[in-house]
Amino acid sequence: MHRNLPLLLLKARDGLMAHFRPILNAFGLTEQQWRVLRALDEHTELEPREICSLCQILSPSMAGVLARMEETGLIQRSRMPADQRRVLVTLAPEGDQLISRMASLIELQYQHIEQVLGAQLVSELVSALAQFIAADNAAVAHVDLSVLSAITGRRHDSKALQ
Repeated sequence: MHRNLPLLLLKARDGLMAHFRPILNAFGLTEQQWRVLRALDEHTELEPREICSLCQILSPSMAGVLARMEETGLIQRSRMPADQRRVLVTLAPEGDQLISRMASLIELQYQHIEQVLGAQLVSELVSALAQFIAADNAAVAHVDLSVLSAITGRRHDSKALQ
């Protein structure tokens, strides 16, 4: 029997974020807002759908996140000149300054984590997760759910089971 990998990943994420939440809270940011700021800092400008993908935020939530961040002056949204239906999101000066003010604290927290776990383990974990994410994009076979009807005697809709 395999260990419950999704649950282990959730526990690891929650444990890791517990080290960063106090920093985010001190600057009045949610985890989602911080992920958006980091993505924009790394990529300069992005469309909302790209932010959703990079930050693992569902599209319905993203609209509210971006609206609040624009209201507080952290981001700017503008229409793309070539296609007025599309929007580009960039860091506003306030968002850029906030990242600069937080950077040393975030880096220091990573150093504290590496002091306890070891830089090698953290590096190996980052590498393993990157490989896992890349492999997930490959063609991994899905379990054939048509066998359920033979077992239960009922027809199952595979979409309903996902």
